[in-house]
Amino acid sequence: MEFAELIKKRYSVRAYKADAVEEDKLQQVLEAARLAPTASNRQPFRIIVIHTAGREAELRRIYDRGWFVQAPLLLCACGIPAQAWSRSDGKNYNDVDVSIAMDHLILAATDLGLGTCWVAAFNPAAARQVLGLPDGVEPVAFTPLGYPADQPRPKERKALSELVRYEKW
Repeated sequence: MEFAELIKKRYSVRAYKADAVEEDKLQQVLEAARLAPTASNRQPFRIIVIHTAGREAELRRIYDRGWFVQAPLLLCACGIPAQAWSRSDGKNYNDVDVSIAMDHLILAATDLGLGTCWVAAFNPAAARQVLGLPDGVEPVAFTPLGYPADQPRPKERKALSELVRYEKW
């Protein structure tokens, strides 16, 4: 799929079929995250692949929406701030690096006909407990991964003229 078409096609899927995600497609999605650029190429992220079957109640403690656990897989993008690059003013790029990897993963999924939905409004304490995250590892974002059972709605976006400045603010 051409890139411009791909970014137009991607949408937040909130209904999933029960169909399994093929292992080769999962690996392609994970490889896209691995290849994402990170500050100083430190790759301070980890992706946790979670099978939802039989774990729905436990996983809904993280984010209590039925569609969150409807897909056969749930992915959690975690960051390791101590491994991330920091700018000279102390700005740590952990969240930026994790977000770039997550974006690559989501676009790769779309290209393969899979659906995703970036979830940031989750309960971090529940995520830490359910996923057994060690100290120093932060859950940053989740996405279900599966075949869409809904249709995209029209995208509402601001005009480019509202978002872009040239030379100065």
